[in-house]
Amino acid sequence: MKKSCLGLLIVLAAMWVCALAADGQDPQPPGDALQAAPVMPVMPVAGESRLPVLMLDKTELQNGGTITVTGRAEPGEPVYLEVSSEQQVRASRFDSEPDKQTGVRPYILYMTHSLPAVYRIVLPSDRADVLAAIKKEGGAWSYSQALSNLGANAAYSVPAKSAIDRYQATFLGGVVGSRGEKLAAMDAVQNRQRSMQLVKARFLKPGKLFEPAVTMTPDGSFTAKIALGEGLAPGAYHIRAVGGKNEAFATADFENKIAFPVIYLSNAGTSLNLFYPFLLCLCISIFGVLMGAGGGFLLNPILLSIWPLPHTVVAGTVMPTVLFSQVSGIYNYSKIKFINWKLGLSLGAAALAGGFIGPKLTELITLDQYKFVFGWILVLLALLMFWQTTPAYLARNKKEQAVLKECKLRAQRAVKAKQEPVCDTGTKE
Repeated sequence: MKKSCLGLLIVLAAMWVCALAADGQDPQPPGDALQAAPVMPVMPVAGESRLPVLMLDKTELQNGGTITVTGRAEPGEPVYLEVSSEQQVRASRFDSEPDKQTGVRPYILYMTHSLPAVYRIVLPSDRADVLAAIKKEGGAWSYSQALSNLGANAAYSVPAKSAIDRYQATFLGGVVGSRGEKLAAMDAVQNRQRSMQLVKARFLKPGKLFEPAVTMTPDGSFTAKIALGEGLAPGAYHIRAVGGKNEAFATADFENKIAFPVIYLSNAGTSLNLFYPFLLCLCISIFGVLMGAGGGFLLNPILLSIWPLPHTVVAGTVMPTVLFSQVSGIYNYSKIKFINWKLGLSLGAAALAGGFIGPKLTELITLDQYKFVFGWILVLLALLMFWQTTPAYLARNKKEQAVLKECKLRAQRAVKAKQEPVCDTGTKE
């Protein structure tokens, strides 16, 4: 009996000790309640990066429009958005600038076929003043320096991965239409540097590459309204968010759609309404053939001025249009016997040779150089034609026409008399 009482006292003491140990602790919920409890987000510790979250107000555009991007990133950290199209386009740059140390001109042609057809970095809105200063530099602005000044180096990613070929060009090679010897591939650092030059050569102006549209709040949330105009490449677009120097990123996708008569020109990286160039070319070809030309000298600068087309694509595209107008013009001029075939074939042989050389030379000049040369040629032609309408020229031309008419009459008389025609421009009957 004593042993039973002693054992009962020991059990009661143990239960009292366990109760004291459990005092002040929350009771554990049952299994079902534990599974239903909400999971709290894990906040990053100091120095740990957190991926920005991106949301789009729409996932589809119809030939351009405005898309609103919202999200949240690290509080107090600037946010940059890299926008790029899945469609790719060709870009080239001929490096003929003398080396600052040696003074030697490299004459290297850089070329890629994998540059995004549409590319832009959307900046925090407080970078607007810095971007305005870059725009004031004109054509001398540097893309790499602009990225550095805007703090957008970490946002530059997609073009840096483009595969770039380079060729050692020579003057003789350019004359015969050769790009030159292909050089060894560059490392990642060199490829990134040259890709920046190709991006500038492709898009030309900083306003096309940068847009200060990201508005941020102290808690890290941000909003950006990205305006994409008409005439851009169709297909998928990718948005990549970067927080300052943070390499971590989040992405979002949307699609740009086009429909006929809007068509996409893959080698130009742009789209346009086919109806307007058709009417333009119809008017120019009528006027051009009327003047004895194909109209390319008019169509070329007008296409460059109205639509954002590379000069190489414009020069190549105008050639078949001239061919069509020339073929129909040749047929109709031959019917009324206005063609001198000996002279025409001689000029055609020279044009044939120039057709091999010209396309390669267009790769070695910039758009500004192309416009400069083409513009001066048009100015000289305009001055020549204006001079031919002056009274002095018309009077001289009338005198020459009178002499030629006199020679023709004497030749006809000599043929009738079966005599050798003699033309003395100094005498009159």
